[in-house]
Amino acid sequence: MELGPGPCALPPAAGTGSATGARSAAAAGGPCAEMLQVAEEAFRGGNFELAAEIYGSELAGLPQPERGLCLRRGDALARAGRMAEALDAYGAAARLARLRPEELRELTESFALSIRDKELRLPPWGSGGGGSGAEGEGLGDPACCRPPELFACPLCRRLLCEPVTLHCGHTHCRRCAEPGDCGRCHRPRRPGETTSAASPPSAAGAACPRVNVVLGNLLHKWFGAESRARRLRAEGDALRERQELPAALEKYNQALEMAPCKCSLIAQRAELCMLMKNYQQALHDADVLCRNKPHWPAGHYVKAKALSGLERTEEALKEFLYCVALNPEWSSMKKEAQKIMCEMFFPAFENVHDSLTAPFSSRTSYTRLKPAFLSSINTQSAVEDSSVAGSSKDTVFRLTKTPSQESDVFRSTDSPVSHRVLDLYFEDNKKSLGAILSSLPGVGLKRKLSSDMRDLQSLDVPNKIPKKDADVLHENTTVTSNEVPTTLVDASDFECSLCMRLFYEPVTTPCGHTFCLKCLERCLDHNPHCPLCKEKLSEFLASRTYKKTILTEELIVRYLPEELSERKKVYEEEMKELSNLNKDVPIFVCTMAFPTIPCPLHVFEPRYRLMIRRCMETGTKQFGMCLADELKGFADHGCILEIRDVKFFPDGRSVVDTVGVRRFRVLSHGQRDGYNTANIEYLEDKKVEGPEYEELVRLHDSVYDQAVAWFTSLKDNMKVQILNHFGSMPGKEPEPQSNPSGPAWYWWLLAVLPLENRAQLAILAMTSLKDRLIAIRRVLIFVTRKRPR
Repeated sequence: MELGPGPCALPPAAGTGSATGARSAAAAGGPCAEMLQVAEEAFRGGNFELAAEIYGSELAGLPQPERGLCLRRGDALARAGRMAEALDAYGAAARLARLRPEELRELTESFALSIRDKELRLPPWGSGGGGSGAEGEGLGDPACCRPPELFACPLCRRLLCEPVTLHCGHTHCRRCAEPGDCGRCHRPRRPGETTSAASPPSAAGAACPRVNVVLGNLLHKWFGAESRARRLRAEGDALRERQELPAALEKYNQALEMAPCKCSLIAQRAELCMLMKNYQQALHDADVLCRNKPHWPAGHYVKAKALSGLERTEEALKEFLYCVALNPEWSSMKKEAQKIMCEMFFPAFENVHDSLTAPFSSRTSYTRLKPAFLSSINTQSAVEDSSVAGSSKDTVFRLTKTPSQESDVFRSTDSPVSHRVLDLYFEDNKKSLGAILSSLPGVGLKRKLSSDMRDLQSLDVPNKIPKKDADVLHENTTVTSNEVPTTLVDASDFECSLCMRLFYEPVTTPCGHTFCLKCLERCLDHNPHCPLCKEKLSEFLASRTYKKTILTEELIVRYLPEELSERKKVYEEEMKELSNLNKDVPIFVCTMAFPTIPCPLHVFEPRYRLMIRRCMETGTKQFGMCLADELKGFADHGCILEIRDVKFFPDGRSVVDTVGVRRFRVLSHGQRDGYNTANIEYLEDKKVEGPEYEELVRLHDSVYDQAVAWFTSLKDNMKVQILNHFGSMPGKEPEPQSNPSGPAWYWWLLAVLPLENRAQLAILAMTSLKDRLIAIRRVLIFVTRKRPR
């Protein structure tokens, strides 16, 4: 990196001195701001060696060390892999003020990175590479214990246990569904329900839906052992929450006997043992997990907590660092490691501040390190230039600095304070640096050792406890198949109990029973109770938003594609038949309806609820309206109505806003599912031309004026009633024959005139506009004469 002209410049040789500008800045009372900025940029850019040298040169130029610079230098050295020098820098900072655990974040992450690279042989964090599959996993189960994705609860990620289907259509374990909203879509468990933090869990759980019968049977059939073990585990969890720990342990042991994958259960049992203060058993279980699943963070977490309970702090630190190495986002484990490292490496600085300034006579007790110290350090450069003296018990190591390393945690003349601090720590606490670092595998120190020290490489301390056959979880017994055997898949397991066909758009009621959507709607048209258990479904009916059971539908799509294709084909044929507006047209037998005139309907009969719903589902939104007929059932002529809006009441009734579209004549009568149908042909007016057309126009205009005069002569209260029900009278059209059914104002007038339905029906059936105009003119003359004067 080249620097522009200025008062500060990079040191000419790393570790040999500082530039004149930096010296002058330091002499002026503080470090050079420009050089600190360069160091920060180098640190952010990953050039940790440069950052460390700049911080070191700035510290060397200060009359008194600055704590912040010491920490930043320690961070840079740690990131560069120079751990011993990093400890020296952190020690200098601790001498000025007690270290806080959060200040060792870079040191902790550096140790974890080294473990991940050298011990676990995994790609760096965030590289997208695999290996552990644990990043972000935390305490989640290992891959071998995870159920097929379809059968995993979205909250606990384990095999569904007592599956319940919420109002939104998603399925959870019953215990998981009790506390609050859906784990997938975060909607309330029931329609109209709002989640409140103040509401007690018991109140929420009381309204939890029942177990989904279809899915519960499938889990028992397809995952027999796993399902039974999962249920026992859930029972153990409930006992644990009630602090019935021995009973919970018994449930876990029973589950372990039948579970195909035992890893997550062993971890659960180990945590329970720790609650019971049985740390030795918890450690035994944790050892089994770590040997068989070395890349599963939860196994190392359990082992770390067990070791902490046994006060084996150094070993616990190693396991916490494993957790961080495998899952860098696991902040709680990072904090635990930082706390232990702070207490272990720098426990007593605040108590010895006064003694640090006292005369210090060099002693060599801090160098009486175990040979295991070597085995815990994987150097990033060649190992050379060190000497060995004495036996393995009283070995004295002299670590000489390289030309590029000015600072050394063990140098004999440049840092007596560091010697004093390490001496106090390792002598007074009866520990050695080797004993600590030997439990931290893969720590890279840029140190050159003598050729004699290479002979001690064979004294490697094992990082794993020897395996015992009885404790090994064989892979072939722990892998759960992600596919259901085809021999277990039976279409009858997905059969609707109402239509006796494969579920189509399956919907689950709060009582746990599943039906086709259309089948359930038809049943609720007649009775607001479950067709099977007769439980009242008034609230379910009131929502009017029946969500499909997503899991059941996905299972049918995956395991019964051919049967589903055939079922879909049948459904589409039914919809096509229902959407035919000439054949089997649904007929609402009620009142007279006219083209272009609104016709509001109150629908309460089950057969017409079904009819209206089908009209909406097919997309036609149309049906016929006819008068009743004692002999035929309904009249031979009627009007097609088009649905503009439907408003439902909680009990299933509805108000349907319709408008007349066109007239028809019935060719044949029929029925479907309780309501009337008909084959029809549509009626259109016969058009006229020439003199007949001119006569028609004159008649049209004359009758229109006569109709306006009649309406104007009505009393105000009568006018208001007519306008409220039928709306305003349409205007006169310039072309009377433009509409196949004639002018709109004519049908409005026919609807409001005081005529019997049979007379209106006779006029509706006419296909001559001239005849209809003559007929309506006679009616106008009649009602005008009868009007009281």
